[in-house]
Amino acid sequence: MGIGLDAVAALSPASDSRAGEVLRLRREISRMQRRRSDQTLLPLDPALESLLPDGGLATGTSYTLSPSPSLVLALLSAASQKGHWCAVIGMPTLGVEAAAGFGIDLSRLILVPDPGDRWFAATSALAEVVPLIAVHPGTRLRDADVSRLSARLRDRGSTLLVTGVWPQAEGSIRVHDPQWNGLGAGWGLLSDRTVTVTAHTRNRPLPASVRVRLPGRNGALEPATTELTALPGLPARPVVEPAPDLLRWAEAG
Repeated sequence: MGIGLDAVAALSPASDSRAGEVLRLRREISRMQRRRSDQTLLPLDPALESLLPDGGLATGTSYTLSPSPSLVLALLSAASQKGHWCAVIGMPTLGVEAAAGFGIDLSRLILVPDPGDRWFAATSALAEVVPLIAVHPGTRLRDADVSRLSARLRDRGSTLLVTGVWPQAEGSIRVHDPQWNGLGAGWGLLSDRTVTVTAHTRNRPLPASVRVRLPGRNGALEPATTELTALPGLPARPVVEPAPDLLRWAEAG
């Protein structure tokens, strides 16, 4: 059994209730206790596979991300679609509808939107059982706490995605050079955004980049393709056949 949206353990910002919510979260986690994963990689969307050396997120490690909700959802989607549990901690503006649009299984998504200074306790508890966790740290950690959590990730085979600076990270994944599409000179509607996603890892120090639509026209990740579209208001140019005399001249030459 597990924690879906119907039984989400969302930590209250009120100081009197946070400790109790963490305890309730731990009890729920104990009901879905899993063994350590033997997998070495978590899958990525095919459009992002070339970013990382083995085509997936290494288990037992952490990655730093740009603070982009679309990037977070894009990195969770493939693992969720393969049946893995995912968690998002400390991101109250991340929308459930947007998560569903990326193909994330909401019945296997744990949301802890506003844990306050208990974000580390929630992350540590979920790292026991959840393979893929995205977190926005609410406070700065001591090096000893980071080391302890890193050891837990390695022991349980979980992967941590951190929107911010994080020591001992396996690599970083960044979004840059955004370009919104759909608007013309005083006409049109925003339809999608094309961005460059770049990754650095310990095993691949040289950056790898891909150009994708994030979000795409359907609200999810899409590969960026080059499309030629006609400008509005310009009539199509007719095809003019050469005169017969000119053709005979050309053939004679």
